[in-house]
Amino acid sequence: MDWERPPHRGQGPGNVPDLEEVLNRLKARFQFPGLKGSPLWLLVLIGLAAFAAFNAYYTVEPQETAVVQRFGRFVRTEGPGLHFKIPFGVETVTKVLTGRVLQREYGYRTVAPGVRTRFAEQGFEDESRMLSGDLNVVDIQWTVQYKVQDPAQYLFQLKDVEGTLDDISESVVRRIVGNRYADEVLTVGRASIAEMARQEIQEIMDTYHTGLQIITVKLQNANPPDPVKAAFNEVNEARQEKERMINEAEQVYNQRIPRARGQARQTVTQAEGYATERVNRAQGEVARFQNILAEYRKAPDVTRRRMYLEAMAEFARKAGRLLVVDTEKTGVLPLLNLNDLVRESADVSGTAFGGGEVKK
Repeated sequence: MDWERPPHRGQGPGNVPDLEEVLNRLKARFQFPGLKGSPLWLLVLIGLAAFAAFNAYYTVEPQETAVVQRFGRFVRTEGPGLHFKIPFGVETVTKVLTGRVLQREYGYRTVAPGVRTRFAEQGFEDESRMLSGDLNVVDIQWTVQYKVQDPAQYLFQLKDVEGTLDDISESVVRRIVGNRYADEVLTVGRASIAEMARQEIQEIMDTYHTGLQIITVKLQNANPPDPVKAAFNEVNEARQEKERMINEAEQVYNQRIPRARGQARQTVTQAEGYATERVNRAQGEVARFQNILAEYRKAPDVTRRRMYLEAMAEFARKAGRLLVVDTEKTGVLPLLNLNDLVRESADVSGTAFGGGEVKK
């Protein structure tokens, strides 16, 4: 009771209560009648001190970020390492995984991850089955990989961030697939659909201030429903056969067209060379005739005889064997061996009787 307490000392600067007086007051206040004289109050103090010391620090892992609240109000974030806080519930710490890429699956679920991962597809048809722009039903399985970029927004701006991500992801993918043809969704348009979905999901999540960063969107499988899968495979085989035939035709085209163009250039070049040769030869013949004409005008008889002898020598060279026949004789007259003479003259000068004087 108050009347049991010792008289108060002055509260001036020099009248500060000593430690013994403070301990006595605490002892008197926390003393119970049944435990009078027991050191229970000391044990309580030690326990409170140990509890405060134990709750005054916390450790943050390398992939985590600590969000500190004081009386429920956000005050700061802490990175990896050892940190301190105010105990007894004054400051509370919530750890958020910010250094790890997380993943959400749609249309299937991973049952046992590992080298041979097992998936479960039954029971998730409501997520995977959707309608394309040409009113065909397709089954699409996709994943969204994301990271927590702002832990404060992740914790306090939205109540269920993962659920919001699921709803937005499914809505965006359904809208994109609904604006495409089924053939494009199942074949060449998968990469563009994934990139467009990633951008739109990120924009919507930023609008809601969820603190998430969308890393990538992957379309794992895009197949037609089971009742029409066989027909769809036949169509794909026909398209592949068409592409194969087109590729083979282009290969033959690439082989034959350049060869034909090369042959055409060769023929044109040969024709141009032949035309040049004929023109040059004709010009040479004209020049030679003009030279002969000039010499003929100077000495007509000599020039005429030389031309005659040159013509006879050329005739004798082409004739082969020559015989001189006397009209008055019945046999062959072996007068001269003209064949050897023609051959020797052709070997020496190339043109018989072309450069020397002829004697009768």
